[in-house]
Amino acid sequence: MTQKVYDCIIIGGGPAGLTAGIYLARARVDALLLEKVMPGGQIMTSDHVENYPGFPKGISGADLSFAMSQQASNMGLVVESAQVTSVDFSGPIKELVTDGGKYLAKSVIIASGAQPGKLGIPGENIYYGKGVSFCATCDAPFFRDRVVAAVGGGDTAVQESIFLTRFAKKVYLIHRRNALRATKILQERAFSNERIEMVWDSVATKIDGDEAVRSIGVKNVKTGQEKTLAVDGVFVWVGTVPNTDFIKGAVKTDERGFVIADSHMRTSAPGVFAAGDVRNTPLRQVSTAVGDAAIAASSAGHYLEAHS
Repeated sequence: MTQKVYDCIIIGGGPAGLTAGIYLARARVDALLLEKVMPGGQIMTSDHVENYPGFPKGISGADLSFAMSQQASNMGLVVESAQVTSVDFSGPIKELVTDGGKYLAKSVIIASGAQPGKLGIPGENIYYGKGVSFCATCDAPFFRDRVVAAVGGGDTAVQESIFLTRFAKKVYLIHRRNALRATKILQERAFSNERIEMVWDSVATKIDGDEAVRSIGVKNVKTGQEKTLAVDGVFVWVGTVPNTDFIKGAVKTDERGFVIADSHMRTSAPGVFAAGDVRNTPLRQVSTAVGDAAIAASSAGHYLEAHS
């Protein structure tokens, strides 16, 4: 029996993937979205999103993801649970191998997103799930009235540190520089929060404990002085790593593994587009992911018309 060939397959069900799906479904393109877990993406772990237009009081990441997923479903987008493990984009028909079988498509939109980066220090992997976390929304309640450390200086690190103070009695915010990179409004909230103590010009060196985390080693990058902070948990927000292991040279990526795409979201492989956090973009936000996806879906539509 001849295997079905979709007009377009979207890899990833975060804001970028769902938006692309909405646009393609409205255009009556025979599209399929493949998501390895459940639609929503990284934004699902955000307690409060206040920079996405249309929500004057902000909205939780889970609620925003659910609304996007529901809208895509109402448009008729077909979603299947599968993890893409390898691809072949060399021909006019693209092949995607998943943990559930092989899929074929005339075009592909890569919207597989990114995941939190790691510190790469002793104890980080050992105590993952035993005090080391990358998600405050998921794990903050476990640290009620305890002391925790947060590592990072960007929007996510600062916003999630503020969220941690709803539960933890103290949060050490460790940052390798003497100024945060987060937006000013978040900085103002952090500096005015008496439960947050800044640990400037410092990097984490190791995480120790017994059955759970008990301390974190910190080194001042200017003086070289080292100290140990007694903590019950360590939350890490030090950048992102693209989910592109399955690509393996099928499209060009930058030195960090992010997919290179032009202003039309076209990659180096004809008929293959990229959108959202997986792309080499200067800003990774829900709003930019949605914008990328609208362009990618439009470009995929034009490509399909030209090759029909």
